[in-house]
Amino acid sequence: MRCAAPDPAPADARLASAAAERNAAPILAELQRLLPQAAAAGGTLLEIASGSGQHAACFAAALPQWRWLPSDVDARARASIAAWCAGLPNVAPPLALDIAAEPWAGVPATVDAILCINLVHIAPWDVSSALMRGAARRLAPQGLLVTYGPYLEDGVPTAPSNLAFDAELRARDPRWGLRRVAELAHEAGAVGLALRERVAMPANNLLLAWARG
Repeated sequence: MRCAAPDPAPADARLASAAAERNAAPILAELQRLLPQAAAAGGTLLEIASGSGQHAACFAAALPQWRWLPSDVDARARASIAAWCAGLPNVAPPLALDIAAEPWAGVPATVDAILCINLVHIAPWDVSSALMRGAARRLAPQGLLVTYGPYLEDGVPTAPSNLAFDAELRARDPRWGLRRVAELAHEAGAVGLALRERVAMPANNLLLAWARG
């Protein structure tokens, strides 16, 4: 399955990620299953660190009842997001959101879902903590925080490719690296969130759905 996002004009500001292209369909399938639990008639979803914008364009096109709020701290990424999402009426202009800076400027007081793909392992640990705190403040009572990426799990063997990726990340920046699900759950629990679902995804990734405990 390929995403049916509109094609922006040639020579625009689009960035392209092969990983985003590969993982869009399996992530979308889980969102289509999970999000109705958060807001049966649609709602507002904040996407944190939207990157190239390929996911925002794909998912917003497939979930037209949802209002999509993409964001990224990087100006070049925001230009790419805007280009990929051109023509999608349910996508807002991308926010310049740094989730480690609280409060989250420009974000509505309440959102029905928050999506964060491939961020926590390429950021310092305090970003993971800020993600949980911000989600607890902004999520509607039945809202969901959905995170995706490679993780470490106690008692579960880690794929060699993930171990190598973890070593590569820590060599680039000692503050980066794959996060333990148990440590994220501890941060979530401190602010009233709990892990609702753990879904094994292709390429040794996990999709984690967090909700109020």
